[in-house]
Parts: sequence; C-alpha cells; structure tokens
Amino acid sequence: MSRRHDGRVKFADRADAGRVLADALRRFEWTDPLVLGLARGGVPVAHEVALALGAELDVAVARKIGAPGRPEFGVGAVTADGEPIFDRRVLEYLGVSPADLASTVEEERQEARRRLDVYRAGRHALADRDVLVVDDGLATGVTARAALRAARQGSPRRLVLAVPVGATEAVQELSVEADLVVCPKERSDFRSVGRFYRRFDQTSDAEVLALLEQHRHH
Repeated sequence: MSRRHDGRVKFADRADAGRVLADALRRFEWTDPLVLGLARGGVPVAHEVALALGAELDVAVARKIGAPGRPEFGVGAVTADGEPIFDRRVLEYLGVSPADLASTVEEERQEARRRLDVYRAGRHALADRDVLVVDDGLATGVTARAALRAARQGSPRRLVLAVPVGATEAVQELSVEADLVVCPKERSDFRSVGRFYRRFDQTSDAEVLALLEQHRHH
C-alpha cells in the first residue's frame, strides 16, 4: 500500500498506485466504462483500475515533444493523428518556435503510430460511454492534454482524467479539458512523477502487451 516517507506519498510501484486510484474511482457511478492507459507507464496503473471497475482496457498514446538539445524536457506533445500541442509559455521562455520542432514532432508522431500498431490499440469505440484516461502521474500535463483531446474526438459520454498523483497546477489546468479529474494525491511541490514511487522502472512494450492480454482473458 502507499506510505508516507519524509512527508511525501510513496507508492510501491505502478500496480500499487493503480489500486489506490481505483479506490478513489469506486466512489463514482460509471456508464459502460472504458479505461485508456497512457502508454507506456500509465498502462500498469490503468490495468488495476480496469480490473476494479470491471471495465474494458485499451491504450492511448501521446508522445512528448522535447526541447532542442534537451529531449527529456517536454515542451509539447503529439498523438498519432492531429496537430501537436505546445506549452506556449515554455516555448517563449526558450526562444523556440513550433517550426523549429517540426522534425521532432514528426519523429514522435511516427513513434505514436508504431506503438498503436504494436499494441493493436484503438479497438474500442468511445462514443456514448465513460472514458477514463489514466497515467502514472501528472507533471506538466502536456501529454495528458494531447491524449484527452484525441479521446474527445471519439464523442465519449463523459471524459475523465485519472492519475494517482499530480501537480496541483496541472490538475487545475486539465479540469478544462476533462469533464472530471480524479487525483487522490495532489502536490504543490511536485517536481517529477518518479519521486512518488519506490520502484519506477521504465515500462516496456512487452509488459504493456502482457497486461492487455491478461485483461482480455480475465
């Protein structure tokens, strides 16, 4: 279970975080729920949520667009289709324009398409049902924003963002994109998702596929 260390919430791993998040989501009534795990790290969390809610599980893919020379620093995000989303304030601060990032955007879009193909994702219709976009945490929220906008195109009955832990500012900002944001542990001193996990290994394609297959046979 989740514990507190030095005043901070710590999850054992993504599965633990998923169970904590599922407990928060059980308080709501759901209509034909579909859980979309943000690939890759959001899928182990989403798997636990889908099991707890008796929901179908699928994968959403949104790729971070990194700053020039600093690929780990996200300035935007893109899905397999549609226009990229940028944090305009960060671009202005860095003195970078969207045109400067065109090649990076295309690379990430191609990777998003590859992952959708590998995971055979997007098999479930979203229309007229509650769709929950799940990730392992919410830092800047730029990839979640891209995933939510893509999911909105499927005309869900209700679009929900659910994360076990998130930065307060990002939670507030994404409340505009989603009909409901569920985040059991909001933190104003966020910094990074990994600091809230004792184990935060990178999730592999193989792990994602195994969880999807496990869910299909549950």
